[in-house]
Amino acid sequence: MSSSALSSDQIFGHVKDTHYFHVPRAFDVFDGDGHFKLPQPIELERPIILLNIDGMDEVNKMVENLDFKLTKFMVLELVVALVIAVIFIHLAVRMTKSERPKGKMWNLLESFLLFIRDDVARPAIGHDADKFLPYLWTIFFFVLGCNLIGMVPWMGTPTGALAVTGVLALATFLVVIGSGMAKMGPVGFWLGQVPDMDLPFVLAILLKPMIFVIEIVGILIKHFVLAVRLLANMFAGHIVLAVLVAFIGAVGSSVATYYHPLFVGVSVASIFGATALSMLELFVAFLQAYIFTFLSALFIGMAVHPH
Repeated sequence: MSSSALSSDQIFGHVKDTHYFHVPRAFDVFDGDGHFKLPQPIELERPIILLNIDGMDEVNKMVENLDFKLTKFMVLELVVALVIAVIFIHLAVRMTKSERPKGKMWNLLESFLLFIRDDVARPAIGHDADKFLPYLWTIFFFVLGCNLIGMVPWMGTPTGALAVTGVLALATFLVVIGSGMAKMGPVGFWLGQVPDMDLPFVLAILLKPMIFVIEIVGILIKHFVLAVRLLANMFAGHIVLAVLVAFIGAVGSSVATYYHPLFVGVSVASIFGATALSMLELFVAFLQAYIFTFLSALFIGMAVHPH
């Protein structure tokens, strides 16, 4: 690692979405620069949407332009989806042959499923909860898988990108709106956003449209925050982890030998710090998957049982 190990380009380059996988040069048998480039089936002359906000260079670096290129996070999301499908299809086949859970993996997965059903979905949604379980189970394990795959060296965390968390939040938004309109009708759902108030006619004409707009904006903000909360927790943790490891490269470039006491001391401290932070990140991966699922269930419950 060069003397620019602590530069923003180096730090963000390791945690943002890219068109390649960053691997050790010893493992890179193609071009030797440590970048395993992904094949691109669609090549455009220029991006469809080019983000270039004046005075916000760091934001421009973090957000990829829309160009239909295959990216690292796309590949990892596909891997997570396939792993989840294989595991649960295998579990479903085993369940058809036995009425009781057998084996550590079966008991572990079933404990997750029952926890989400009994302690998340049913308390938050109520008697309609079971029909939303397939969505909540899927969103929990997909978010958890995307969080955990970032713990694997040279991979990445798809939930550390706003494009990914935004689509996940959009999926919850569509389920919330769709379930609310299915329960109360398209008109009844939207009119139900304004609570019943005993107001004089003139005052009702003035206040009710304002309350309606505030409620709609509130729904949009809640789902936007749902995306940002997951993004911020996963992205920030990996940024701190990258900085801790980058200290080794930064000090190594300024000393004459790797046996220098300063380099050894910083390396040991960084490794122990990164290990401790990785344990915390492991906990955060499960916690954020739970929070995202719980809030999704809560928003669905608010939509199908308005008060």
